[in-house]
Amino acid sequence: MALSLTVSETVFPLAEVFTISRGSRTEARTVTVTLRDGDHAGYGESVPYARYDETVEGVIEEISSLRDDLAAGMSRQELQYRLPGGAARNAIDCAMWDLEAKRAGKRAYALAGLPEPLPVQTAFTLSLEEPEVMQKKAQRNAQRPLLKIKLGGEGDLARLEAVRAGAPDAAIIVDANEGWTPQIYSELAPELIRLGVKMVEQPLPAGQDEALSEMDRTLPVCADESCHDRASLPDMIGKYDMINIKLDKTGGLTEALALKRDAVEAGMGIMVGCMVASSLAMAPAVLVAQGADIVDLDGPLLLAKDRPNPLLYDALGVHPSKRELWG
Repeated sequence: MALSLTVSETVFPLAEVFTISRGSRTEARTVTVTLRDGDHAGYGESVPYARYDETVEGVIEEISSLRDDLAAGMSRQELQYRLPGGAARNAIDCAMWDLEAKRAGKRAYALAGLPEPLPVQTAFTLSLEEPEVMQKKAQRNAQRPLLKIKLGGEGDLARLEAVRAGAPDAAIIVDANEGWTPQIYSELAPELIRLGVKMVEQPLPAGQDEALSEMDRTLPVCADESCHDRASLPDMIGKYDMINIKLDKTGGLTEALALKRDAVEAGMGIMVGCMVASSLAMAPAVLVAQGADIVDLDGPLLLAKDRPNPLLYDALGVHPSKRELWG
């Protein structure tokens, strides 16, 4: 199937400043891929991430390097070997799934051999700020069933106390974004459990997390930056209780589904997460999120404006995409 490629940057302003332990941002810079076969068009979106040495310009260049291969009929299966996991492959892979669904007149979940997807409850993220600010934001979002709190070191317990005071009934998970040490985890874990925290995401830096295999993980720990694809999965066993599957790490829906299958077989809990991006980036992840232990696909809720035909978010959670958006 010969395909023509269009790739460009799409910038989405955020509803408010978003801060994690590595810095702040006011916009989401994404890469949009369009693949056409003459009669149909498939779309994909990815988020280049500096933590993984990715830039928008570099990802666009990487995608553009496959223009002739796509025109010559490169398949989605061949793509898995032509590009490594990451934002570039993710955008192309998801666009291929969308195009395949449109050409077949079927939904992407059916092509993947999955049952029809249902809405899934998603976390809502509160970015890293002073405790009093986080408390006010927690109060505004206290009706949400699950809050994800960005932490990162000094003052974290005060932040959690403030969020719990603002949202006394919400379940809470926390994301340290590699900002803790083993000592901080050991000291904070009992306090976080007291505050009703269910899990902590990536407390230690990737590559410096061996201490987790020797610790009594009283608070369950989820791998994010440490786990990208199936090749990284064996090293997670014994260190982590869960893995966070993100399409921008796996390099698309194809590898994400395979990683989920292997992780479940290995007895790992499953979280499905996202970068801050539009509904187009979330849509394929909703398929992976079916049956997951924790879902964190709130990216569009953090934007000032989403794409046309966006995902529906309501009391049931995030709904699967309509054909007009993706898949």
